[in-house]
Amino acid sequence: MTNNKSTKRVLGRGLDAILSSPDTDITSKDISGNYVAGAIAELDIDKIEANPFQPRSDFDEKMLNELAESIKIQGVIQPITVRKMGRDQYQLIAGERRLKASKLAGVEKIPAFIRVANDEQMLELALIENIHRQDLNAIEVAISYKRLMEECKLTQEKLSERVGKNRSTITNFLRLLKLPPEIQIALRDASISMGHARALISVEEEGSQLRVLKKIITEGLSVRQVEEMVRKLNAPQSEPPKKEERQIPEQYKELPARLSETLGTKVSMKRNNKGEGTIVISFKSDNELEKIVSFLKK
Repeated sequence: MTNNKSTKRVLGRGLDAILSSPDTDITSKDISGNYVAGAIAELDIDKIEANPFQPRSDFDEKMLNELAESIKIQGVIQPITVRKMGRDQYQLIAGERRLKASKLAGVEKIPAFIRVANDEQMLELALIENIHRQDLNAIEVAISYKRLMEECKLTQEKLSERVGKNRSTITNFLRLLKLPPEIQIALRDASISMGHARALISVEEEGSQLRVLKKIITEGLSVRQVEEMVRKLNAPQSEPPKKEERQIPEQYKELPARLSETLGTKVSMKRNNKGEGTIVISFKSDNELEKIVSFLKK
């Protein structure tokens, strides 16, 4: 219990504090007789299994190959982070890009911090490490924030403390996940920017959002242009001024009803502010029309 509380306090201070905390680092204890306090283990790559909670799904192949070439020459400069699963078996917590590039480089061992973490702590560490250290696109960051809140049971306030971001920043990222899939994909693929997406959020109707998205892509609209377009879309439509209607005098209020009863059809009356108006007599057939005409000739 003490260890868990200490871990939570460390998380609040950021990832660097986690990496330097003896409470979360079992390399500070005697694992196999070869490790001392603060040591970094050299682990066999084939003994490290993938992180099932990895929030990043898209890795740039060109950048991976460039990192692999660098690793061939200089080695892995920044250790990955793993947790011990059993004798000589480890599971990746953070650093999948480095691990993938190391495999491409053909190296057999990789430097690693070995941590103690349950599944919830592991997910939290992986997500926080990625948010801070990987070049995630905006949708991946938003998904990471959502997973931290849902799977680690964090409020936006607590999440803000964990990742060191303003609550408003987190809210803006989470709102991106409410956009239609087409807009999320465009943002993920860098067809539009975060600024474009934030402007589109305020458009209520999905069809309008998609029409604006198409114009952004086909016409290369700037964020400022999109914001102006959205303002016009959201502006209330001006209605033509209504003519002021004057109250019908009391002695004539019952007139439509009396005429309707006499003629056997619907009668309506309107009057404007000048005292001018109309009486409308409805009919449904030629026979009704003849009856009305006969009555008026009397």
